[in-house]
Amino acid sequence: MKDMKVDSHIILSVFAGRVADTGRDPEILMNKCSYYLKKFKNAKLLWASTREVFNIFQAARSGCHIITVPNNILSKLDLVNKNLNLYSRETVQMFYEDALKSRFSI
Repeated sequence: MKDMKVDSHIILSVFAGRVADTGRDPEILMNKCSYYLKKFKNAKLLWASTREVFNIFQAARSGCHIITVPNNILSKLDLVNKNLNLYSRETVQMFYEDALKSRFSI
């Protein structure tokens, strides 16, 4: 048994979304974790509790190896780099149509 080599892996999972829920920037903490994990060759950093598309970019910048992303966030990836003027007009149009459907009058 002592001749067997066992590969151990470390995954440090940080609930970055919960950090953000407290009003703190999770990227700062993740950068620190990434820095300290560099001395462990089998260590991986996981960004958990993703709340928005921007978190994917933050995770990449901070050196995360893994990020958990729910489907509702993945479905927004086609919005990356969308023209903001166009997106704004589409949003206003959506609100306008919703208001008409409500048949509410003042």
